[in-house]
Amino acid sequence: MSAIKCIGILTSGGDAPGMNAAIRAVTRSAIYNGMKVKGIYRGYRGLITGEIEEFKTQNVSNIIQRGGTILKTARCLEFKTPEGRSQAYGTLVREGIDALVTIGGDGTLTGARCLAQEFNYPVVGLPGTIDNDLFGTDVTIGYDTALNTIMECVDKIRDTASSHDRLFFIEVMGRDAGFLALDGALASGAEAAIIPEISREQDQLSDMIEFGLRKSKNSSIVLVAESEVTGGAMGVAERVKKEYPGFDVRVTILGHLQRGGSPTAQDRIMATRMGVAAIDALLEDQRNVMIGMQSEQIVYVPFSKAIRNEKPINRDLLNILRISSI
Repeated sequence: MSAIKCIGILTSGGDAPGMNAAIRAVTRSAIYNGMKVKGIYRGYRGLITGEIEEFKTQNVSNIIQRGGTILKTARCLEFKTPEGRSQAYGTLVREGIDALVTIGGDGTLTGARCLAQEFNYPVVGLPGTIDNDLFGTDVTIGYDTALNTIMECVDKIRDTASSHDRLFFIEVMGRDAGFLALDGALASGAEAAIIPEISREQDQLSDMIEFGLRKSKNSSIVLVAESEVTGGAMGVAERVKKEYPGFDVRVTILGHLQRGGSPTAQDRIMATRMGVAAIDALLEDQRNVMIGMQSEQIVYVPFSKAIRNEKPINRDLLNILRISSI
């Protein structure tokens, strides 16, 4: 029988659609299992400053459909220091919080791991990031919604691209991962995707032009992952203007459009499953693990694996994109 009587929950880092669904599931599952729940506002910063409220069932009513996070989120440089984490742990002790559930990306899990190791404290993480870059889970909370947003935006831009015979470079988020760019290109029928995983090995722009971007189509759309490695959409467009004159080039940076909006059914369902699984993990005395989804099954992934390992891109999809865009 677990000794955990009260759990804390926080969201940290960049917001992602589906975080509220996860907060709702964690809260209600904990209450169902006889635990108290305390919501921690503004991530690790709120944990240091003590911005905490007890959550009841009604606190999470009517939030499953909302984007963003009702718990707010913030970056916290102080938490990166041992002194800051000591303050955060002091808050947990004062508030009587026996275990912590964190929702966020790589930085959030890194902070959770430090807290867990330094104070032998039970923490379970949920992968909440549109970047889909956490190892050990097929997909992260918010990814599907962001992907659908990209698809809808590209569909609209294509109308202009084809009307004016233009080449559009569309920059999408993803930090240093190309999942949104590659899957977004496949979903929207784009001609190519320029992603950091491949740019490290070859000149994707040169390959793309040589493959015949000029030959078969008057207009083209290329998705570019934001990254120093790819140079972003602006960098790629500048190269085209210099090295391949003759294209009528335009750039669109989708930016924070990709983070917002009501989560898709897939994100709501997955976030709910993961939220319930987080409480199950604590009841099973699991700690220092991320809840992941592999082949539709819940898995527990040690923080060390989720953070340290680079999630591989499916290279078969690059060939599928090339075949389907001729």
